[in-house]
Amino acid sequence: MISVEQLTVSFGGFDLFKNISFKINPKDRIGLTGRNGAGKSTMLKVFAGIQEASSGDVICPKGVTVGYLPQHMMVNDHRTVLEEAESAFEEILNLEKALEKLNQELATREDYDSESYMKLIQRVTEMTDRLQIVGAGNYMASIEQTLIGLGFKRSDFNRLTSEFSGGWRMRIELAKILLRKPDVFLLDEPTNHLDIESIQWLENFLKDYHGSVVLVSHDRAFLDNITNRTIEISLGKTYDYKANYTNYLIQRQERRQQLEAAYENQQKMIKETEDFIERFRYKATKAVQVQSRIKQLEKVERIELDVTDNRKLNIKFPPAPRSGTIVVDAIQASKTYDHLVLDKVDFEMERGKKVAFVGKNGEGKSTMVKMIMQEISYDGQVKLGHNVKIGYFAQNQASLLDESLTVFETIDNIAVGDMRTKVRDILGAFMFSGEDVEKKVKVLSGGERSRLAMIKLLLEPVNLLILDEPTNHLDISSKELLKQAIRDFDGSVIVVSHDREFLDGLVDDVIEFRDKKLRTHNDGIYGYLACRQKELEQETISLRSSSNNAKAQAKEEISESSNSEELSYEEKKEINKKISKAERTLSEVENNIEKYEAQIVELDAEMEADPSKGADMDFFAKYEEVKRSLESMMEKWEEVSEELEEVKILKTW
Repeated sequence: MISVEQLTVSFGGFDLFKNISFKINPKDRIGLTGRNGAGKSTMLKVFAGIQEASSGDVICPKGVTVGYLPQHMMVNDHRTVLEEAESAFEEILNLEKALEKLNQELATREDYDSESYMKLIQRVTEMTDRLQIVGAGNYMASIEQTLIGLGFKRSDFNRLTSEFSGGWRMRIELAKILLRKPDVFLLDEPTNHLDIESIQWLENFLKDYHGSVVLVSHDRAFLDNITNRTIEISLGKTYDYKANYTNYLIQRQERRQQLEAAYENQQKMIKETEDFIERFRYKATKAVQVQSRIKQLEKVERIELDVTDNRKLNIKFPPAPRSGTIVVDAIQASKTYDHLVLDKVDFEMERGKKVAFVGKNGEGKSTMVKMIMQEISYDGQVKLGHNVKIGYFAQNQASLLDESLTVFETIDNIAVGDMRTKVRDILGAFMFSGEDVEKKVKVLSGGERSRLAMIKLLLEPVNLLILDEPTNHLDISSKELLKQAIRDFDGSVIVVSHDREFLDGLVDDVIEFRDKKLRTHNDGIYGYLACRQKELEQETISLRSSSNNAKAQAKEEISESSNSEELSYEEKKEINKKISKAERTLSEVENNIEKYEAQIVELDAEMEADPSKGADMDFFAKYEEVKRSLESMMEKWEEVSEELEEVKILKTW
């Protein structure tokens, strides 16, 4: 679908990656991996046409559409959530407007036999068919499903986007990209602004998606659940594995071991050959053999070992001073901003416990943290235990750093006592060494800023760590090391996180924030998610049951009303018109379904006869278009059938 050929991107004489080549095939689910700064986001920008490569080509066939979600973007704040989401269906909206104008023109004309009138009829028919193909009949349902899946409530739909935080506005942009259904998704850290339930919804959407997906993510569970291919960017090169992230790690280790063994054997052979040449170079009796060995050496294809980037965090929290048995005790605590966020909640935390705060964004997780920190006013009681000392990593901690300072100055200015003599050692443990320590904060990447902000937690012994989204911007290996450091910490920990893999095996209890209340789950993060999934399924069943009961009741009421008063002649006439129209539409839809089904049978036969057709982009695009058209017609058939049934019921009354 997309070919990358000899691609090079350079900055100031430094090659971010050089002469890399690979292909993105239909239905690929590719995870781009590599350390922070390896070039993952840059590669997505090149694919999206936002950044130019220094050399090489990205070849994208005509007609292939691309949807790109960057980590940070400017958003439009002048429309409602629904209006923003509707903008994803620009083609449908334009077609509907054009069709409305044509229908108005038809209504005013009487030259029914003229050529221009027939052309007008033909244009109306073509536009109507196109609207059916692109899903005009159900695009509002798609918008609603996508927005709710990403965590919005129906009451949010008519709110201006300016009323939402940056994270929620990024969700709107993600919704628009998902609704456009491009052939290729390019997603850069799409889970950064999502809660756990929304991440699972997005996973399910991408798993079943008909197109290709290329994503950058530091969420290991998300990568494992979606990807079937991993492309590693390391020190300017790419390594392609037909595996998800966890299996890629295994294959990479095996590949490295095999390559090292082959390299050692080759080096041994080269040395033996060079020794033979050097020993007998000037002996006439060995001249033929020496020349043969020289030619043999020239033909050897040298094995090169890629230099492994072995830098890693070295995190160890200082021993925790002993605190009282109860670390945090909240009794009937409430918080209201312009609306009620937490309503008379109770929360008790014992010394040494590690708990996770989870739930949808806006349900009060960060608010509870601020109440524990005594940063905001509230009703009720939130008390800290005896001798509790808090170390706090805020969600926006990295953005609070002074950009005018260097890395060294940032830590040196707050270190006291003996710690001042260990500043460089501490920075080195967090992968700041050599010239890195003299860099200004303003030039650091998001991951580097997060590491620098986290160092502050090591400068003073504490016994309660409160970490609000500590893994944002950390790569997967760094997150594993942070997770181990928290495991080894002998104090108490509160973690606000949406990262399932990070929380799994780390916390004792999961505290769910929902509907202004707290609920405690004692069986880990995946136990909580399984419980939540069952609840959601039950809610769906209840909603369907309520909806069906409401429909039955409405029909019964109409029936009773109709029995008491006979329908007039005009009312019966109007009902007959609706029945005729619905039957005509149903017949047309059924004909289209037969047509598309026949086309799919033909295309399947072509592919079976010639398997290479599967790699033909034009053939693949045609096949996908016919499938989408058939799906659209099937949905239309259900819609019209239900409408016809309801109108016929009216006639019997």
